[in-house]
Amino acid sequence: MGTPAIEIDRYVALSDAECDERIRAAKATLGDNLVILGHHYQREEVFKYADFSGDSLKLSKQAAQSKARYIVFCGVHFMAEVADIMSRPEQISILPDLAAGCSMADMANLAMVERAWQELARYIDVESAVTPVTYINSAADLKAFCGRHGGIVCTSSNARQVLEWSFQQKEKILFFPDQHLGRNTGYKMGIPLEQMVVWDFNQPRGGLTPEQIKQAKMILWKGFCSVHQMFQPQHIDNFLAKYPETKVISHPESMFEVCQKSDEVGSTEYIIKTVKASPAGSRWLVGTELNLVNRLAHECKPLGINVHFMSPTVCMCSTMFRTDPQHLLWTLENLVAGRVVNQIKVAPSETEQAKLALQRMFDVSP
Repeated sequence: MGTPAIEIDRYVALSDAECDERIRAAKATLGDNLVILGHHYQREEVFKYADFSGDSLKLSKQAAQSKARYIVFCGVHFMAEVADIMSRPEQISILPDLAAGCSMADMANLAMVERAWQELARYIDVESAVTPVTYINSAADLKAFCGRHGGIVCTSSNARQVLEWSFQQKEKILFFPDQHLGRNTGYKMGIPLEQMVVWDFNQPRGGLTPEQIKQAKMILWKGFCSVHQMFQPQHIDNFLAKYPETKVISHPESMFEVCQKSDEVGSTEYIIKTVKASPAGSRWLVGTELNLVNRLAHECKPLGINVHFMSPTVCMCSTMFRTDPQHLLWTLENLVAGRVVNQIKVAPSETEQAKLALQRMFDVSP
């Protein structure tokens, strides 16, 4: 364990084909000590090695329940943090490429949220009036912030149940980092758009008047997913003009106007289940990440279901794309040699507070 790690430079020039045999050999050597998690948005060259696939929370649960000592998360940084928070003390969470982040998660950091909390406190009693809600796509310290302020975590699957619980606690919600998931969920619950204001973290007082803050039911962080932001209402209009029988399904990280034009709105798991359950001859326009849509189209083709990507331009999760077979092989061969690289470790104090917010979510989710 004291010898230096094998350098990544020895792997970057390897072809995917060269990596393939060695990845499979390393997996076989590590056996039950290893579990590889593959997020739906992961590129196919890496996704095929996953022992479990799904969304980030589902994967972390599966890893925690496994016998594995090493959890290699083929996803992005916040996902590996969640895996560390939820796993047993003896388990080690690893991210093959530390540069695999999330642009949305990066739009809200602890300093920014604490500053917003303090600014809001000048106009309302935040501790008694506001429930902070963070999307799972956020850093561990923001989950911990919610934990210590009576707040909660949500996913795209359980956002409505979480918001309903939050309003039972207090009259207002501060929702971060994705404004679209907050707005789309709140609107479905009957909250008028004018009562959902956007907090611009680059502006004093979030760019809002004291009156807007006092009257708001939801204060939405000015964050977004760069992939889902690409989808536009005209993409739907143009496709329906050509194929009017098409059903449209979108992820709730998409903008409000796109979700309003969609027949169905839901999480990645919901999109997959809904499309696969449709009858042969169905045609779907799907508004979510390209790797998932391509995989879904391939799996649905034998079923006679036509799946199309919503945007006319390529838009994939570029940070997720950073995890490649070369980084995965480097991670695994270091483990075979008894060395852990790129461990993701959340501080114990943050873990405890983040678990509070996560547990509240588990308690209110179906």
